[in-house]
Amino acid sequence: MLNVAYRNCVEMECSVPIADKTAGKLQVIITNLHWRYSGVTATNRMVAPKIAGMIDAAWLGSDAPDGIRRMGVGELLSLWMRRAPVIWHARRNNEMIVGVLLRALGWPLKLLFTSAAQRHHSWITRWLIRRMDAIIATSDVSASYLKRDATVVTHGVDTERYVPPADRAAAFAEAKLPGRYAIGCFGRVRAQKGTDLFVDAMCALLPRYPDFSAVIVGAITPDQIGFANELRKKIADAGLQDRILITGELPIEEVERWYRRLTIYAFTSRNEGFGLTLIEAMSVGAALVATRAGAAELAVEQGVTGTLVPTGDADALANALEPLMRDPDAAAAMGQRGRQRVLERFSLDAEARNIAAVYRRLI
Repeated sequence: MLNVAYRNCVEMECSVPIADKTAGKLQVIITNLHWRYSGVTATNRMVAPKIAGMIDAAWLGSDAPDGIRRMGVGELLSLWMRRAPVIWHARRNNEMIVGVLLRALGWPLKLLFTSAAQRHHSWITRWLIRRMDAIIATSDVSASYLKRDATVVTHGVDTERYVPPADRAAAFAEAKLPGRYAIGCFGRVRAQKGTDLFVDAMCALLPRYPDFSAVIVGAITPDQIGFANELRKKIADAGLQDRILITGELPIEEVERWYRRLTIYAFTSRNEGFGLTLIEAMSVGAALVATRAGAAELAVEQGVTGTLVPTGDADALANALEPLMRDPDAAAAMGQRGRQRVLERFSLDAEARNIAAVYRRLI
């Protein structure tokens, strides 16, 4: 069972102060011990500066964002045998392992793990989870796989950064793509993300809707080059090379510009921990069609703020996208409702407050 009473208190922003800074005394280490930039890194980077504004926190690892102090190895070593506890916030197995080892060697750590996975965990993950002092889950579904109490804190998006464009037509024109409207699918190019489903749907729909072009924004890792080449061949065979763009990995500022060019967003994952791209797209006012993966069922009010379809079904995806492509005004109205839902339920400020409340319990 979840700690429902505590979760409800946090979500309702109880009157107890969320966090008190202690001058000169580090309270939280936010870890990012991963060599490759990933969705976990992205969510961590977005919320960390907000947290640092509430509590004395430092970032340990790569890809440190602006707005939070970066911790070096020397400072970490200096914490050995310190009396006051420090929270070690992990989001991956390797970060939990390091935290467990450091505590065993004398570091005064309180161990916290955030889990987004919606699947049964491996034996090593289960073993590590049992050694955490507290757990955050990003959804009720994620929490159900943990086999212990967890506080549910959904991811949020920076609604001041992911904001609808003043003129979507002008934003689209900057891309120099054919037509008047863009439909997008963002994330690493791989089967797990359903990139092939998006390409199949676009090959079926774009010939009937000449006002639309499609864009796939996301990294192609070396192990997925063959998969990406198969998609390119399928696009070429359909004669759509000029209307389906695969950008590869882009700087975050350019990704944000692509979001603002979209009229429709397709969230196509076959399985997902949370799926931050779906609320980023909603935040910029794009109409949403989403597979039932990650947090889609939590974020989407069916037929109002988006349309849900089964995972792994390209025909169902195409059938849900077509009415929005046929009626861009209806797509724009859905996008406005999606933006409002993000403002109400999935803001980054709310996520940061709720995480800081968990820190308070541990400190």
